[in-house]
Amino acid sequence: MLRETPAGLYCEAGDFHIDPWGAVPRALITHAHGDHARPGSASYLCVTDCAPLLARRFGPEAAIESLPYGKAITLGRVRVSFHPAGHILGSAQIRIEGPDGIWVLSGDYKRAADPSCAPFEPVPCDTFVTECTFGLPIYRWDDTEVVITEILDWWELNRARSLTSVLFCYTLGKAQRLLGELARVTDRSVYVHGMLIPMIEVYRERGIAMSTTTPLIQRPRGTSFAGELVLAPLSARGTPWMRRLGDISDGFVSGLMRVRGVRRQRAFDRGFVLSDHADWPAILHTVAETGASRVLASHGHAEPLARYLASQGRHSGVIRTAWEGEGDDS
Repeated sequence: MLRETPAGLYCEAGDFHIDPWGAVPRALITHAHGDHARPGSASYLCVTDCAPLLARRFGPEAAIESLPYGKAITLGRVRVSFHPAGHILGSAQIRIEGPDGIWVLSGDYKRAADPSCAPFEPVPCDTFVTECTFGLPIYRWDDTEVVITEILDWWELNRARSLTSVLFCYTLGKAQRLLGELARVTDRSVYVHGMLIPMIEVYRERGIAMSTTTPLIQRPRGTSFAGELVLAPLSARGTPWMRRLGDISDGFVSGLMRVRGVRRQRAFDRGFVLSDHADWPAILHTVAETGASRVLASHGHAEPLARYLASQGRHSGVIRTAWEGEGDDS
């Protein structure tokens, strides 16, 4: 149903690519992160909530069409539909039904609840293509409530010490999830770096409830931020922009923080383990729920996952994509 090409995964029966890394005539997009959604294609098809995010990335000239979750359309000799992936706003699994049975390509996904996007829905299929960014047994997530409590306690401790709490996070998905979770437990406002504002605005336009935010630029230079929480992208770390924040304590929110060596290497004061990808138990649970007779692993620790599934008697393999490395959404 899908084959690897220089431009990305291609469905010949439907004449489209999925998350192509080159310019193609028709691109089906699982979600709006930059390692999956790249400019230059003649046309794009995505789920409804993804369309405004793509428009922000690609500009008004991009030809973007969208469908609601669950609505099927015919493309060539296949039926295609999008289903919630629970990764970020507008993230989707892509179901393809055609001459070779039913395939589901997961895109990036997580199973934890998230107030900023639709929850993951298992989709029965014959072949399941699963991402495995964190596809090793060491990756097991704590409950989200535990992590948010850790962040609040750290913020309060820094407040008592007259420090600015600078929390680094990914611009699309993680920042909005944090703001959604914080809105549930505190009415305090959060300051944000200017790079976060465009995607936060899209989430608000789609009706996602989040903490009140104030762009840092609205505070005059010399203003004290002691005791405040500031969300910022990783690219701001170590830049002159940081000087205006005074004495700080910094933290990073990512599944990467599960590994002690990574925490030491990145030298943050605190690492908070909160990921927008499925952990090892969630991947295995999802594979079982699909009922797929064949599972193809991609993105991240594909080979170890495929070997493990084969050892359990499941037909498995690896399918190559451009989504290698950690990307921008861990």
